[in-house]
Amino acid sequence: MGLWSIRRWTKPRATSRYRVPLTAHQLWMVSLSAPVSRDRDASRGTLYPFTRIDDERARDWLAEQWGITTRDQLAARLDELHRAGYRARAAQLHGVSPLAWDAALYVDISRRGFGCGLITEAEAWTALKNIVPSVVSTYGSWREYADHYLLGRQVWRDDLRAGGGTDLPAPQATADAHLRALLDPANRASPWNQAPWTTISHPDRAR
Repeated sequence: MGLWSIRRWTKPRATSRYRVPLTAHQLWMVSLSAPVSRDRDASRGTLYPFTRIDDERARDWLAEQWGITTRDQLAARLDELHRAGYRARAAQLHGVSPLAWDAALYVDISRRGFGCGLITEAEAWTALKNIVPSVVSTYGSWREYADHYLLGRQVWRDDLRAGGGTDLPAPQATADAHLRALLDPANRASPWNQAPWTTISHPDRAR
């Protein structure tokens, strides 16, 4: 095991800092980013994006992947994903509008923004709540959400390839397998089984 890995796994657990369990609604909102969270140390049960505290990693990821280093840049990116995102280009080029792809990225970026301190916990929850109405009015199940996420990801990959990109993301088969695991009714660790789709349409409750 390398030195980086040792340091990574000796960091304190996220639950040591954020002990309050998520409510049913909060888990549902966090779970919108589950398709993006494939890493072993990704947290799918806390607002904090990792299982262990690593604010620097969240900060570096936002800067490297999105060019986000300030609150204003974060707010602008979230607003763009909320209003149009990649689905606007997908609709123009391919006649599809995969909101799920943009919603997953929106929630993931919000969580990482909270993780590195660009926004507060309250601001992060407000951001997540803002995306809920459009998602609920568009999809009727986690399966529909997953299908549109995969469609959006495929369009995005195709555009990268067409543009001559050499640093392509993980193969589509990897994302497919991850989504199958999330949708598997026998997978008790899946947040989509812990917070079924209809959860957000019922009164919130403690878990």
